[in-house]
Amino acid sequence: MSSFFTTPASQKKRKRTAVAEAPKKRLATVKSSSKAASKPASKPSSRAPAKPAAAPKKKAIERDESISGSDLDSDQSDDDVWDRSGSEDGPDESSDSEGETAAEKRLRLAQRYLEKAKKEVELEDEYAFDAEQIDRDLLAERLQEDVAEAKGKVYRRLASELNFSGASHTQFRWNSGSVTSVAVCAPYAYTTTKDGYLTKWKLQDLPKDQWPQTTRKKPKKPPAPPKKRPERLCFAKAQPAKVKDKNYKGHTSAPLTVRASQDGKFVVTGGADRRLVVYNASDLTPIRAFTQHRDAVTGLAFRRGTNQLFSCSRDRTVKVWSLDELAYIETLFGHQDEILDVDALGQERCVTVGARDRTARYWKVAEESQLVFRGGGGDGGGGSSSKKHKLPPGMDPASAAHEGSMDRVAMIDDEIFVTGSDNGDLALWSIQRKKPLHVVPRAHGIEPPMKPSDASADENPDPKVVPAPQPRGITALRTIPYSDVILSGSWDGCVRVWRLSEDKRKIEAVGVLGSDAVPAVVSATANGTGDKKVEEEEDKGAGGRDNIVRGIINDIAMFERGDRGRDGLCVVVVTGKEPRLGRWKVIKEGRCGAVIFEVPRIQQQQHQQQQQQGRKQDKDKEQGVEETGKAKPNGKGKGKSREVDDDDDDDE
Repeated sequence: MSSFFTTPASQKKRKRTAVAEAPKKRLATVKSSSKAASKPASKPSSRAPAKPAAAPKKKAIERDESISGSDLDSDQSDDDVWDRSGSEDGPDESSDSEGETAAEKRLRLAQRYLEKAKKEVELEDEYAFDAEQIDRDLLAERLQEDVAEAKGKVYRRLASELNFSGASHTQFRWNSGSVTSVAVCAPYAYTTTKDGYLTKWKLQDLPKDQWPQTTRKKPKKPPAPPKKRPERLCFAKAQPAKVKDKNYKGHTSAPLTVRASQDGKFVVTGGADRRLVVYNASDLTPIRAFTQHRDAVTGLAFRRGTNQLFSCSRDRTVKVWSLDELAYIETLFGHQDEILDVDALGQERCVTVGARDRTARYWKVAEESQLVFRGGGGDGGGGSSSKKHKLPPGMDPASAAHEGSMDRVAMIDDEIFVTGSDNGDLALWSIQRKKPLHVVPRAHGIEPPMKPSDASADENPDPKVVPAPQPRGITALRTIPYSDVILSGSWDGCVRVWRLSEDKRKIEAVGVLGSDAVPAVVSATANGTGDKKVEEEEDKGAGGRDNIVRGIINDIAMFERGDRGRDGLCVVVVTGKEPRLGRWKVIKEGRCGAVIFEVPRIQQQQHQQQQQQGRKQDKDKEQGVEETGKAKPNGKGKGKSREVDDDDDDDE
């Protein structure tokens, strides 16, 4: 006779594994425990545990056979049981994945992603409807955005959704030298100055989030005024006396650039002492100092979403670092002059500009290759013979300076980037072409002409001695990654806002931050009217006390408020009396400090405009069907001729 003692060991193991499936047993025990709690206490017996163990086995078979059930529901139910239990031992993930095919795993992950995206869409839209078609459209847009971001292509049109003209500002300054760089990891900002300080600031929240109401009762007292000025938390100072100390982990000279990691763990600075110092972001304690560069470190850039770092230097090299291991990886060679700026996005690639060699280089680190883009075409960046960049009437040809140095670079996506030069040219580049797609000459206007008394020491100087006014160079450039917003800075008293056109082939002006009278000045100078009133207004804008941004803009940093920029955009601009890498220009009226701009969104106004445009189009279709039908061929012909002209200009 067979009994428990004569049963083979293999059958015993099968029985134990069938009963000991963690998720199914947990569900069954919860139900049985609830039933047992409702009944009065019964006598204990040896066969009592075997009865509830059979229930999950039958339910498991039904669950596998049913098509409507999904693995996501079982995972969610397991999570619910785990939350209610409150014990430290969580569900065993390895047992859940046993017997799951690759297709089932993909289905489970896709359903989980859709549920998460649906919840986020409902939170973003307060007036979301329950209609299935609207939900599908919102989810489709969200999926398209995620796919575009993963592929490295522009997908957000933020320039039309942000109200730059209605931006509020907050100025703050401290007893320091010229501010050379700024980095932002919300809600903190980090600044570096020429007197050797690295400072950590806490930016204030929006007024609606500063004093939340915790009770339902209306407060008797009015709410306190919102805080605007950032708080200074801590700082680190360079120690010139420790130049010979090899174990010193900080700077021995002024830091020139700063960047913060996206996860908020590290802050990295590069200085004139050839050091690259890694700090702990919480209290600015130096962790490690790298000395592989042989000259001043001029630029830093984190790879998006990682702790991989790119650094450029005046020694004409780009170095790659891994901050997770605090290790040096490799060096990239190719530039013929000092490298002034570097930028990177999600892929293992970066873009650099090489000052006087007038080239931008696109580095493919994994492929160990580089693409070279040569600038310096001539007047206005396009050459004196170019049809696109003819001088406006009334403008002195000596004011159209040639491109001498590429100073700034910023990536829009993994295929498009913009550069700024010392002659004021703002150029748009694509890795598909060696020439720039579009150039905005003299983007920040021309400086006011000098007075004859300043140009000559004679009592009655000749007006011919006065040199022609020169364009303002671009000293700061920043973009919102994977969007169409571009910000540039110089010493004209404001921050220029640009946007990428829908065909991704042109740069269009949007507005300014910091001044209201500057756009008219720029258009007047571009048209070459030569009016005296315009010159007076431009003189005030260059270094006047009426401007919000006073001095040379050395760097720009920004981040989006709320989830996916729902609450607007925060822009931090740092200024100084001198440029960040030298003293070749000094503005006495400038301020060494920073300005914070809060740019709101205009979603409601945009929806109203779209509705009005839709109504107008419907009326036009109803009233003038015949007229529009006759006018269509002419419109098409004109559009074709314009496209051909543009292509011809590009070929030239």
